[in-house]
Amino acid sequence: MTYLHQIDPIALSLGPLKVHWYGIAYALAFALAWWLGRRRILQGRLPGVTVDHFSDLLFYGMLGVVLGGRIGYVLFYSFGDLLANPLMILRVWEGGMSFHGGLLGVLIAAGLWTRKHKLHFFDTVDFVAPLVPPGLGLGRLGNFIGAELWGKYTQAGWGVIFPSTDPNITRLQLTPEQIQAQYASGALDVFARHPSQLYQAFLEGLTMFCVLWWFSRKPRPRYAVSGWFAILYGVFRILVEFVRVPDAQVGYLAWGWLTEGQLLSVPLVLLGVFLLWLSRRAPTLHPSPLPETA
Repeated sequence: MTYLHQIDPIALSLGPLKVHWYGIAYALAFALAWWLGRRRILQGRLPGVTVDHFSDLLFYGMLGVVLGGRIGYVLFYSFGDLLANPLMILRVWEGGMSFHGGLLGVLIAAGLWTRKHKLHFFDTVDFVAPLVPPGLGLGRLGNFIGAELWGKYTQAGWGVIFPSTDPNITRLQLTPEQIQAQYASGALDVFARHPSQLYQAFLEGLTMFCVLWWFSRKPRPRYAVSGWFAILYGVFRILVEFVRVPDAQVGYLAWGWLTEGQLLSVPLVLLGVFLLWLSRRAPTLHPSPLPETA
């Protein structure tokens, strides 16, 4: 049975201030990352690093996600608009975040923090990698609630109808009552789409977290956790892109199916394979538990 999407993207309104579910998802993502990371810091999974040090790392990471995600989106998906109006890069309230840009931002932030604390870069990245998937999953749930980044039309029984954002529905100018009536009659079923946001939340969020958290419970050679993160995300993103509608301003790059998201994910998979190859002869960090007051 198809599902009619009628979720209000605004969670709370306080006068002129509107709190969006997407913003709440980001806040929960960072809170989860702090909680999970603190547990592992106390387990001594990053020797020489205290909880306060980790809090600094998380702050650096937050800046990297927001700045890198926005800059990456503009460069990868809206470069023409940037040339026409360079100030658009500051309009974060209009939406538009890129995972690949956010990833680069986090890596740069991790590099600066690592240099400050005189650690090996990939020891830090291996530590951070399992903390990221919950945020990816929550972000995709935010996309679903906001009725954005949906998939292609489908006749599958689990398709979702997005009356507030699907241009083929909005141009009909139906009232809420008419939408309900047509949905009840099945007339809107032809507009049912793959809930690609939920596919990504399950794969990039839940599945990646379970795999990486389980894999990293035991000490692993340097590069291994990061390698699996890169491979899993890259493969999952490439697969979901086959049923996801590409950004309108970019479209398909070639052959009527290749998307920007797939093109950016291929190097990530190759990098993951290379990191796993490096891990074969790399050293392994062993935990040195800290006191709870650390």
